[in-house]
Amino acid sequence: MSLLIEKPGLLTTVQDLGRFGVQKYGVIVGGAMDAFALRIANLLVGNAEEEAGLEITLLGPVIRFEQTALISLCGGDLSPKLNGVPIPLWRTVLAPKGSMLTFGPIQLGCRAYLAVGGGIDVPVRMNSRSTYLRAGIGGYEGRALVAGDRLTLGDMTQRGSHLLGLLAREASKEYGAVSRWAVFPEMLPKYAANPIVQLIPGEEYDLFQVQSQQILWQEEFAVLPQSDRMGYRFKGRELQMNPSKEMISSAVTMGTVQVPPDGNPIILMADRQTTGGYPKIAQVASVDLPLLAQTNLGARVRFREVTLQEAQRQWIERENAIQTLRKGLDLLETSERKF
Repeated sequence: MSLLIEKPGLLTTVQDLGRFGVQKYGVIVGGAMDAFALRIANLLVGNAEEEAGLEITLLGPVIRFEQTALISLCGGDLSPKLNGVPIPLWRTVLAPKGSMLTFGPIQLGCRAYLAVGGGIDVPVRMNSRSTYLRAGIGGYEGRALVAGDRLTLGDMTQRGSHLLGLLAREASKEYGAVSRWAVFPEMLPKYAANPIVQLIPGEEYDLFQVQSQQILWQEEFAVLPQSDRMGYRFKGRELQMNPSKEMISSAVTMGTVQVPPDGNPIILMADRQTTGGYPKIAQVASVDLPLLAQTNLGARVRFREVTLQEAQRQWIERENAIQTLRKGLDLLETSERKF
C-alpha cells in the first residue's frame, strides 16, 4: 500500500521517536517534536508506538490514499478534512481508497502527526526512520516531502487489521468512517496558544542572580522567529549569572534551558546538539515538552517551578494513562462488538 503527496505543505517529514544510541558519535536524537502525539496516533491505528509517521508543520499537505488505509491525526489542530469532510483528532479513521486528506487554518498548536496502519516504510538509518534535515539522513531521501513523493506503507498488525474491520462495517465508499472510541481528554497535554511550562531548576540555577531567578518565574518570554526544531529562542528580561563564568561543555537533552551571554534563554528541542557549553538554568518537565512542541512563533510563554519529584509523579501518571489506552485497544481487538 502507498500514499501519494499531492502537495507537500510547509514542512512535512517522516519522523519516529528518534535515533538513540549514537550520540557518542555526535549524531543527534531527532525524532518527533511532540512524541506524545505520535505515540498516541500510532496506538490508535494498531502500530507500535515507535513506528514512523508524518510530522506536519503549520501548513498541511494534500495526501491521496492509493489504497484503503487506517489513519489517526493527533497533536495540533490544523483543520484536517477527508474528502472535504472535517475529521476529529485523537480518533481512528478509515480512509477509503482514492480519498484525499487536506488541511485548513490552524486552530491550536502548530504540528499535527499522521499515523497510518503499518507505518511509513522508509529505510532504517542508525536504528531510526526519522528525518534529520541538516545532515540529510533518514526519512524519505533525507529531506522534507515534495509533490509527487509516494510513500510505501508497512504491513498492518493484527490489532490494526481488526480495528479496520470494525470501522469497515459502517464505512461509506466516499467518506470512510470515524471511530466512536477516542482518547479520554484528561490524558491529553494542556495545549495552549500561550502555555505555562513547568521547569525543574537546573545544574547552574544557583549561579544566577536572585533577580534573574525571580524573572524566570514571574515574567513571560516571547518565542522568537529564529526558533526551529533544534531549539526555541526566547526574548524577555535578561537573565544574568553572578558572577559570570566560563562553562565546560556537558551533555544536554530535550528541554534543557540554556542561557547564552545575551541573557535570553534557549530551550533545546528534538534536533538539539549532543553537548552544550552555556549555563543550564533549568530543565523542562518531560510531561510539558508537548506544550512547547505545539507553541507557535510569537507566543508568550510563562514558566512555573516544579520539583523533580512532582515532575516524575506527573510523568508516571501520564504513562499509566497511556497504558490504560493500550489495554482499552486490546479489548477492542478481542471484541466482536459492533461500534
